[in-house]
Amino acid sequence: MARQDRQDRNQGRDREDSDLIEKLVGINRVAKVVKGGRRFGFAAIVIVGDQRGRVGHGAGKAREVPEAIRKATEQAKRSMIRVPLREGRTLHHDISGRFGAGRVTLRAAPAGTGIIAGGPMRAIFEALGVQDVVAKSIGTSNPHNMIKATFEALRNVHAPRSIAAKRGKKVAEIFGRDSQGDAAEAASAE
Repeated sequence: MARQDRQDRNQGRDREDSDLIEKLVGINRVAKVVKGGRRFGFAAIVIVGDQRGRVGHGAGKAREVPEAIRKATEQAKRSMIRVPLREGRTLHHDISGRFGAGRVTLRAAPAGTGIIAGGPMRAIFEALGVQDVVAKSIGTSNPHNMIKATFEALRNVHAPRSIAAKRGKKVAEIFGRDSQGDAAEAASAE
């Protein structure tokens, strides 16, 4: 009975993994000098996402490229985060993130803008399912730090609904679209 439950869970996980897309950001070859010559190893950075608001990143090292990519992909699947998206196409608000010397600024954009981002950040947004965003990387161009700074920023994106729930208000009150309050302000201004 327990074996059947485990198989059902694994089949569910396989189904979940099948709709994930993987983006290889970079492969780095490193050499270790030993008595007989050089030994080469490979480090891979992978972004994994479902294009519906979930994304993760991972890094893996191995003696062979496919093994490094496999390790990075597994780590990325374990580290996935959920990011709330406005209309399923952009961020709710502007945000900045920082990791080490890497600083990134992410801005929500109107429909039709596209993904204006460079290098590893573009892969993150494509895997996340964001269609319109403007991003700028300031400081380092190291892909590890750029990715970690971008994820730091994405962790701080909050949906207006969640903020309203925390404050015990309605979403319209958060945006200042309270019709009664607007009428009272207009009357007091005259």
